[in-house]
Amino acid sequence: MKSDLPLLEIKNLTISFGQGEQAVTAVENLDITLQSGETLGIVGESGSGKSVTSLAIMGLLAKTATIAKGSIQFRIDNEMVNLLDSESIRKIRGKRIAMIFQEPMTSLNPVHTCGDQVAESIRLHMRCSGKEARLRVLDLFEQVNLPRPVELYNSYPHQLSGGQKQRIMIAMALSCNPDLIIADEPTTALDVTVQKKILQLLKELCEKNNTGLIFITHDLGVVAEVADNVCVMYRGKVLEKGPVSDIFTNPENAYTKALLACRPRLDKNPERLPVVADFMGEGVPKDERDNKVHVDFSDNENLLEVKDLNIWFPSQKDWKGKPTAYFHAVDGVSFNVKKGETLGLVGESGCGKTTLGRAILKLVPAHSGEILFDRKNILPLSQKEFKPLRKRAQLIFQDPYASLNPRYTVGETLLEPMKVHRVLSSDRLRRTRIDEMMDYVGLPQSALKKYPHEFSGGQRQRICIARALVIEPEFIVCDESVSALDVSVQAQVLNLLNDLKVEFGLTYIFISHDLSVVKYMSDRLVVMRRGKIEEQGFASEIYANPQSAYTRELIEAIPVV
Repeated sequence: MKSDLPLLEIKNLTISFGQGEQAVTAVENLDITLQSGETLGIVGESGSGKSVTSLAIMGLLAKTATIAKGSIQFRIDNEMVNLLDSESIRKIRGKRIAMIFQEPMTSLNPVHTCGDQVAESIRLHMRCSGKEARLRVLDLFEQVNLPRPVELYNSYPHQLSGGQKQRIMIAMALSCNPDLIIADEPTTALDVTVQKKILQLLKELCEKNNTGLIFITHDLGVVAEVADNVCVMYRGKVLEKGPVSDIFTNPENAYTKALLACRPRLDKNPERLPVVADFMGEGVPKDERDNKVHVDFSDNENLLEVKDLNIWFPSQKDWKGKPTAYFHAVDGVSFNVKKGETLGLVGESGCGKTTLGRAILKLVPAHSGEILFDRKNILPLSQKEFKPLRKRAQLIFQDPYASLNPRYTVGETLLEPMKVHRVLSSDRLRRTRIDEMMDYVGLPQSALKKYPHEFSGGQRQRICIARALVIEPEFIVCDESVSALDVSVQAQVLNLLNDLKVEFGLTYIFISHDLSVVKYMSDRLVVMRRGKIEEQGFASEIYANPQSAYTRELIEAIPVV
């Protein structure tokens, strides 16, 4: 019997953190209604309140959070139940309402097998035997299209790929046939092809079981793929909500327009990406509307040449720890990078792009081939011999928080590499250089006395960029350096990287699984698959007319608004 009551109803919800004058309002006067079988997309930048909303529904808010007012009602057996009551939510959580978290590696227990973790939830909520739970898990693994269910049941999280771990989390969420699933950024760090399969899977399973889905993300392209309705949040408030088709074709709020415009597109290539401030102010600067022209660097000298490079890693060891089998991570790769250009390096997880990027900087040993940096083969060089060249070639990591020492202030972080490489003759001159670099990357001087945890993700990435640039390199490898950032922050960082390239005459290798970003940044493109180069050439030509079926698959998998 179909109920007239909504599955979930949130009314006038206000959530704050802290007390008194220090209190910060994270969610303000939120109203949301969700029906069975409906998918609602909640979009917004970090700090918009979307994840706090999901934690409130699950009853998982931190002790420092205060629900100042409002209600969260959930339908059970044709009656509305108060989810703000701790006893009620304890009985419902996991069984009636399930959550898929953003980072499966930290959400899964590393000391238990994947199968046992899913089975534990089934035994707890469905009160069945271990054998029945195991059969249910194997059935779920097949539903979420996991290969070799029995093998993966007995595997540990670290033995699975990112996409497989996320499917385990989806299986866990589905294990007790919930009425509502909350998916918090479940595909942010996944390759486009894996992301597409995960989105299709969620959509099919929700339609099949008439399950309500709240899909939280900062990527409007993803929302367009999966959601029926969308709710746009900014600083804790709902700015706009309605059917996806209406919001995306005719957005009324300036912030929604900004989110739609910030993401690089395949059909446009502006000189500068618009950022939120352009729309929240007095309009978009004119230079954003002009098409970006990629310069032909073919007459420039090669700064980097990679010739027939091969890298192996041990995949199995005997009881003595001696390798018995090897994985060919980079297989006979050859390409070059001209001075002043940006070479894009794309491919799915495990294709070898990060290993290749690190081998170029001698952070990973290569086993055969040549890497010529400014005509000098760096493979035979010792670390001591390579040190003068390391100053000229730097790396910007994917995770800025993990790559910054939490015990160092920003000032100390920037000063250390200058001392190591003996840049300038005194700390006074070095600090002057650091002050100039802070201006270049758009951070205030006051940031120099702060620690990494005091900054947002975008600010931390700017610190990493400043650290790479203070020693005046010529060549920078950007390894997934914007993949974890919100689209608006991502646009700011991409604009900054392009500005700095012109200012300092830099050469980039830009590694990413996001083909929209790579197209915007790159002059030429190398597509990798299973350790080999699948295709390479000018970025515009590859996107317009890909020669490889694999490249076409990657391009077709990109979510389009």
